[in-house]
Formats: sequence, structure tokens, C-alpha cells
Amino acid sequence: MSDAAALPGQPRGAVSSGPATARTVNVLAPNPSAMTLDGTNTWIVAEPDSDLAVVIDPGPLDDVHLRAVVDAVERSGRRVALTLLTHGHPDHAEGAGRFAELTRTNVRALDPALRLGDEGLGAGDVITTGGLELRVVPTPGHTADSLSFHLPADRAVLTGDTILGRGTTVVAHPDGRLGDYLDSLRRLRSLTVDDGVHTVLPGHGPVLEDAQGAVEFYLAHRAHRLAQVETAVEAGHRTPSEVVARVYADVDRSLWPAAELSVRAQLEYLAGHGLI
Repeated sequence: MSDAAALPGQPRGAVSSGPATARTVNVLAPNPSAMTLDGTNTWIVAEPDSDLAVVIDPGPLDDVHLRAVVDAVERSGRRVALTLLTHGHPDHAEGAGRFAELTRTNVRALDPALRLGDEGLGAGDVITTGGLELRVVPTPGHTADSLSFHLPADRAVLTGDTILGRGTTVVAHPDGRLGDYLDSLRRLRSLTVDDGVHTVLPGHGPVLEDAQGAVEFYLAHRAHRLAQVETAVEAGHRTPSEVVARVYADVDRSLWPAAELSVRAQLEYLAGHGLI
């Protein structure tokens, strides 16, 4: 879910299905919108010599899309062995139940309400299906249940909505919290600095090859927005809608309801730190 700020140097072309790294293939869901950009990226992840694949974020409840994901896996000579969710928003997770029926797989997620099977996901978990190594990275903030998946062999991280391929994400207050989100961005920055991650495989938008640059831009953007919100409040704009009209005046009005969620999270953060 994007609030449409632009990353410098980011790809501008349309997103399409296909290979992204040695171990990942994107199948783009047909649900483009102002909030989902080109649509939801459903990721197929597998070791090159394995006959098993993991699918991350089956996407919306769209049978054509879900079957296209299954077909893409089968064309590669593999079968789906496991389904993972980055978070529970419908554009990522609504199709998970139907996809589980089609593939006879379990669904693992942080939120117990989204799971199908006995196993969830949490900090420190490592997915090893088919010889794959996917490390679970808690990245709350966009939502409380947001996760990312570190793929060390490709020096990549699958970020769901925590970092997008174009624009910046919404902190979906009250479930999402800005303090958590900033901590999550710093956690992702440590992957780029300490673990050599250079590629972001986002839930929406194109692949980003400068992961550290993307994280630094997100942190700077949040600091800039916070300063703008603080200034707006000092100028007498007290309600979230008033702040949105002041701070997001250059953003398409169709995105203002989403921007208001982020503003509510920003106001809560500033109040909690005694800044307003």
C-alpha cells in the first residue's frame, strides 16, 4: 500500500511476471490500483536444483491468478510445498486459503488467524524447504504482523509492504505503529550493512537493486514527514485531516485516506515522544 513518494533512481517501467534472482520468480497479480501499484507480487522461491518451491503471498482471491502461480511452479518442474504470508492484508493474503486447496499445502504466517496448519512464523525461524534457506525477519510497522524474508543465497530480502519497489508505504494506524516501523527499517538496514543484502524483492512494484539506498531513503522520508507533521501541528493544524491537507497537498487526493492513517501514526509517535 503506497503513499506515492518517489525513490530516487528507481525503475519506472511496468512490472511483469518472470525471474528476478537465481531463486525467485514473480507472478504479478491482476489487481493494479493507486494503493497496490502494478498489482501484488506473488513470489515463487526455490533452490535451482530442487523440485520443491515456496510461495510467498498468493495475493487476492482471484482463481485465474492463483492457478497461474501453480502453473508457473509446475512449468519449472516443481511443486508447491509451502505457502508463506508477509502480512494479512487482503491483496497479499485473501487468496491463501484457496491456494492451499489447490496445492494441498500449509500456510504459515505470524498471525494465527491466517495460518492453515500447526506451524506459524516468528523471529529466528528459518525455512529450509527443498534445501532453501529463508530467514524470517520481523518487520512490524506497516501492520503489526508484517514479516520480511531474508534469502542469503541471493543476497536479497522479500519485504512485503515494508519497502515497496516504487513509492513509500503506509503505516496503517492503529494496527501499524511508526516506532515499530522505524525499528524495522533499521533492522533491514543492518541486513544491507552486516549481511550483504543488496536486492529488495517487494510486495508491489519493481525489484530494487540498491537495498541500502532504498532503506536510507525510507528513513529520510519518514524523518522529513515527521518534521512536516510537527510543523503543521505547531501552525495550528490539529486534526489528522487538517494535517493531511497541509503535509500531503502534493499527493493525489485519492490517497489522502491512506495518508491519514500514516498521519495518525505520526501524531501518536510525536505525542508519545513529547514532541507535540
